[in-house]
Amino acid sequence: MSSPTEKNYNVEKTDEQWREELSAAEYHVLRQAGTERPFSSPYETDSTVGVYSCRACGAELFRSETKFDAHCGWPSFYAPLAEDRVEYIEDRSMGMVRTEVRCANCGSHLGHVFSGEGFDTPTDQRYCINGIALTLHPEQ
Repeated sequence: MSSPTEKNYNVEKTDEQWREELSAAEYHVLRQAGTERPFSSPYETDSTVGVYSCRACGAELFRSETKFDAHCGWPSFYAPLAEDRVEYIEDRSMGMVRTEVRCANCGSHLGHVFSGEGFDTPTDQRYCINGIALTLHPEQ
């Protein structure tokens, strides 16, 4: 994954190490900024209470309490666990300007955040996150 910034992350691995640790599909999304097929993640409609962490490094990113059903094909949240858990990168691919969301701990691609879509959420934001980029840790 080419990083537009020269940021150092808490978790840094070589491309070879990421390929060994992640499945081909996980690598494609997390390290190459790919997108999983819509409606392919069970997390989109999962109502389990818990914390969603980065599949690549385990950093806690989102809580189930901020998850909502946007009917968009991917798990959606209205806010990260804390602002320092994610980083935002301008994404000009696909012929438009979007805001990419990455894990602030390892730099892995998570998805995109959109604002002003009219969802009835406290932030009017939709963090559209690839389910394959997450691991759900249910509350005990």
